[in-house]
Amino acid sequence: MASSISLLSPSLRLHLTNTTLLAPFPYYHRSKCEMSRRSFALKGIVASGVSSMASTLTAEAQPSQGVGRLPYKPEGYNYWTWRGHKIHYVVQGEGSPIVLIHGFGASAFHWRYNIPELAKRHKVYALDLLGFGWSDKALIEYDAMVWRDQVVDFVKEIVKEPSVLVGNSLGGFTALVSAAALQELVSGVVLLNSAGQFGDGNKQSESSKETPLAKFVLKPLKEAFQRVVLGFLFWQAKQPARIVSVLKSVYVNSSNVDDYLVESITRPAADPNAGEVYYRLMTRFMTNQSKYTLDAVLSELSCPLLLLWGDLDPWVGPAKANRIKEFYPKTTLVNLQAGHCPHDEIPELVNKALLDWLSTLYPEEASLQTV
Repeated sequence: MASSISLLSPSLRLHLTNTTLLAPFPYYHRSKCEMSRRSFALKGIVASGVSSMASTLTAEAQPSQGVGRLPYKPEGYNYWTWRGHKIHYVVQGEGSPIVLIHGFGASAFHWRYNIPELAKRHKVYALDLLGFGWSDKALIEYDAMVWRDQVVDFVKEIVKEPSVLVGNSLGGFTALVSAAALQELVSGVVLLNSAGQFGDGNKQSESSKETPLAKFVLKPLKEAFQRVVLGFLFWQAKQPARIVSVLKSVYVNSSNVDDYLVESITRPAADPNAGEVYYRLMTRFMTNQSKYTLDAVLSELSCPLLLLWGDLDPWVGPAKANRIKEFYPKTTLVNLQAGHCPHDEIPELVNKALLDWLSTLYPEEASLQTV
């Protein structure tokens, strides 16, 4: 989601990160995706507190050295038609599938340092959510459930087998709600500095009247930030210099804030419909998110959950990760010395932690790879 902020004014970005996007779902029975968190602990990664591996991160000048990078293609990779809209996705590798879901304003290219490495052991998919990246900038009424439905159908129609869903920030929301809907088609969920808030579902109607979002963001938007003003803000936010500035504010080590990353944000923002999508997200999508809570969706989750958390994130700190772990017993927490997008800032550590955890979900595959 770091790239998401390139499309947001400073007064909105923190509110977006904290927007309550998760909706309650009917209870689903447990699937076969149980796992022992103890076995992952044996991998030598501390499940709470800062891992010793991560603590050495800040000494590295070039965190992505030696890591393969997805080639940047201005035309994109693969396309799938969903509800009449063109959806962009990348697929590489063979093995048990992983589906990577980007954050607000980003794209599949934000997983540039993860896809090639993960694809050495797994079949890796990374898709662009509707309205973002190389996917269509559809002029629809956006809601978190639109992206949930998109991921659900993607798994059913393209992946066609049980998968692990991995999401950063807004993509974390999407991964969680999609996992609840997919039931046995999800083997596990991985969150990297996920957005979302805990809340009291019983006080939903009352809290929706006085949420900070409604009081401090939505009312001013409706009263002052009319379409022309938002159009100017969008123009300002998509400027390369602005994008670089905001990215550097959430990357502790900004060596990976480069032309590749900036281009992957500015190109989609140049779409003729991008400004209208931005307007709809700011004025409509954000108005009805208080009904979605982390505790509601976690209550419906049955698969193992891995948190790869950048503890130095200025928006979503480690307190949220600790609370998720406390709330959901089947959680493994790996703390990292990174900002909001650890997968792009410190890809070696994220890739290793993710692959180690996946080996506990698929021990048969792991044993074959070591032979």
